Amino acid sequence: MTSSRTPPLNPRSKFATEGVERSPNRALLRAVGFGDHDFNKPIVGIANAHSTITPCNAGIGALAVRAETSLQEAGAMPQLFGTITISDGIAMGTEGMKYSLVSREVIADSIETVCNGQSMDGVLAIGGCDKNMPGALIAIARVNIPAIFVYGGTIKPGHYQGRDLTIVSAFEAVGEYIANKIDEHELLEIERRSCPGVGSCGGMYTANTMASLFEAMGMSLPYSSTMAAEDPEKADSAAQSGKVLVEAIKRQILPRDILTRAAFENALALLMALGGSTNAVLHLPAIAYAAGVKLTLDDFDSFGRRVPVLCNLKPSGRYVATDLHQAGGVPQVMKMLLVNGLLHGEALTITGQTLAEVLRDVPEEPRPDQDVIRPWSKPVYPHGHLAILKGNLAEEGALAKTSGVRVPKVTGPARVFDCEEECMAAILARQIKAGEVVVIRYEGPKGGPGMREMLSPTAALVGQGLGDSVGLITDGRFSGGTYGMVVGHVAPEAAVGGTIALVHEGDSVTLDAERRLLQLNVPDEEIARRRAAWQPPPARYTQGVLAKYAKLVGSAAQGAVTG
Repeated sequence: MTSSRTPPLNPRSKFATEGVERSPNRALLRAVGFGDHDFNKPIVGIANAHSTITPCNAGIGALAVRAETSLQEAGAMPQLFGTITISDGIAMGTEGMKYSLVSREVIADSIETVCNGQSMDGVLAIGGCDKNMPGALIAIARVNIPAIFVYGGTIKPGHYQGRDLTIVSAFEAVGEYIANKIDEHELLEIERRSCPGVGSCGGMYTANTMASLFEAMGMSLPYSSTMAAEDPEKADSAAQSGKVLVEAIKRQILPRDILTRAAFENALALLMALGGSTNAVLHLPAIAYAAGVKLTLDDFDSFGRRVPVLCNLKPSGRYVATDLHQAGGVPQVMKMLLVNGLLHGEALTITGQTLAEVLRDVPEEPRPDQDVIRPWSKPVYPHGHLAILKGNLAEEGALAKTSGVRVPKVTGPARVFDCEEECMAAILARQIKAGEVVVIRYEGPKGGPGMREMLSPTAALVGQGLGDSVGLITDGRFSGGTYGMVVGHVAPEAAVGGTIALVHEGDSVTLDAERRLLQLNVPDEEIARRRAAWQPPPARYTQGVLAKYAKLVGSAAQGAVTG
């Protein structure tokens, strides 16, 4: 006897199979709300990163509920499950920051585990804090079932004495206080006002950067990456994302159909135009690796030379993400890139449209009544803000952020620290002087382990007025809020015997973003002698998550992937 049932939308689905062999599995699904007719519907996971640990994620629960309702109305059976988050801002400057980059892998592994373990037909991932985005996309690329990413939204700016505040304002205020530029009352007022509600940090820092890049790559809906977390349009966008995902399941639009080489090049172009976070140089290669696309540091450098910075955004500029949204959002910036030959318009998006189709009605130039997005003829900078440096201090490469820096080069004596805490103590004691090059090492992916962000020392240097006169290099990484004469991601890192491990106090070091050079000015014979005498330090952790991570993680130059 032939069944008249409609076949499942995805051949992966086990639960619509006729016969008694599936009954025990279906019995469990009935207990969570499935009825007789629901087993023919696509089962869609909602990977929900809601948490009250951080304002970035505190509003996500409501978005998950809206998406759940929308999926049900569109004919799917949503199943809600949780994943984790770490607040980079709260962990900054502590041992806890070592878990931040590690959390990217935990998030990816958890989403992959549930989607494959429960035979999901699709997944809608909702995230807020920095590692939610790349963690979700790594998993989505691995499992390769129809998927969409929903960003929890940006925080609105705080205000004090006529200026917009973000979380970076609080970190820089510490340096200003130490330098006697502000008093304790003003320090406290800035702290109180920097983060006025829920949402991810408000400048073009890591969360807003990655959300914007996902929009450019076609994995999120247009305009969704710059919406404020607290505004009604963000919840409406989450609901619309559910409907779009169900249509993608019907059409079997898979992530690897979208996450092509062209999509990653579109992300690189937008990264430079936005003046986005240095952390994209870790996260995009890791996502590309999961998607089977090769992306190298040279690709970042190539786009940095070709694409101007079009947006005047914090940390080095004036405006925040909500200002960008009002000025036309990511689609406006992408349309400018498209008409100037720097975007692949044929790239597919989760809506089923090409990127050119999505941008069809967007003006070719920004509105003249705003200063957030500059006209093509008058960019903020004529080239990208990120530069890949190489030399004997970084044979695999290192990353410099040049926006907001008046003279992007320095040669000076090294001030060497084997961890962030040692360096921070010296900065707070006013022991760092203009013309010096601070070296923070053994903070890389393996050495930290976990590759901590160095916002505390860089912000303190800026607050003391040393942002343009002191260089800082590290095998750790930087917050999306960092700016100044800084170089991170130095590879090979100190823990594996990279040359950064061989720098002595007082050695001459050259940091030159214009020449793409990071050089230890010591004779080759002396470097070879030091290398022969070098011994790796004992592991800082011998069990637990950090110990596992240190054993598995690769070079920052390839995205610090774990497999």
